Amino acid sequence: MIKFDINPQSEIPKYQQLVDNVVTALAKNKLHHGDQLPSVNAICRDNKLSRDTVFKAYGELKDRGIVESVPNKGYFIAKEGRKVFLFLDTFKAYKEVLYGEFVKNLDKDTIADVHFHHYNIHLFKKLISEAHHRYSKYIVMPFADEQVAGVVSQLPPDKTLIIDWDTNIKNFGNKLYQDFSAPVLDVLEQANHLLGRYKRMVMVYPDYTYHPIVTAERFEEHCKKYNYKHIRLEKEEELNVKAGDMYFSVSDRMLGHILEQCRAKKLEPGTDVGILSYNETPMKKFIYKGISVISTDFKLMGQKAAAFASEDIRMDFCVPTKLFFRESL
Repeated sequence: MIKFDINPQSEIPKYQQLVDNVVTALAKNKLHHGDQLPSVNAICRDNKLSRDTVFKAYGELKDRGIVESVPNKGYFIAKEGRKVFLFLDTFKAYKEVLYGEFVKNLDKDTIADVHFHHYNIHLFKKLISEAHHRYSKYIVMPFADEQVAGVVSQLPPDKTLIIDWDTNIKNFGNKLYQDFSAPVLDVLEQANHLLGRYKRMVMVYPDYTYHPIVTAERFEEHCKKYNYKHIRLEKEEELNVKAGDMYFSVSDRMLGHILEQCRAKKLEPGTDVGILSYNETPMKKFIYKGISVISTDFKLMGQKAAAFASEDIRMDFCVPTKLFFRESL
């Protein structure tokens, strides 16, 4: 019987970790159709979890058709199905949107096994190596490292989809990506009537971010075109929010620091300072009357990735990037 491995320090919700444990065990052929799963009480006792958490996990597994409950007997594996390897970078809020749409739109006979590499090339190599030959499809989110292309080339090109970054990995025609360059210029033109209200443009591009540098370069290109005074801020400790400045942050961590300083200095976003963020999340529309955002459509990306996982199709699709106008700009 499966033994659950729950990390209380993980950013992934505990119920989702339970779901992922079952899906991973299926992908590795450690669970099969008809196998019984531990009882709710046993999982609560062994992992120090609430009953609500366990019921939520089993409820999701039932909704996906992976598990069935038999009265007075317990929970059992209902199917095995196609197994898909979903390899993301981190479990940030906008990636949760992508993942949610991906799972929701999967064919009922398809099971997704999700992993995260956290931009660690050693972990990336290890998990790709372990996944090889185990799955019907591979959906991989790469990152900027010279070894990534060679590692991904171990996977069958016709069964592998590269998502989010257009890395031009040779022999891999299946890609589902966003463009961090030209669309940024387009949406900045749309927002230019608002940008012109501010005295100085601050590109917040912290030295720890993995966001493609080309976004910062396009922003600075726009500033030069209109003769806007501008700087690039890379050191977190050098942030000093001032009235009259417009801050474009590709980091949600830095966005939090900007908003903290606004509150401390009694500066109103959209009036005293401008704020523009990258990557839409469900909460940004509610923060400070709304944060303006440049973002690709992560729901659409999740839906398209699910179609590739569930069907025998080829894919080469650039997900549109757009601007969400809100009160902060």
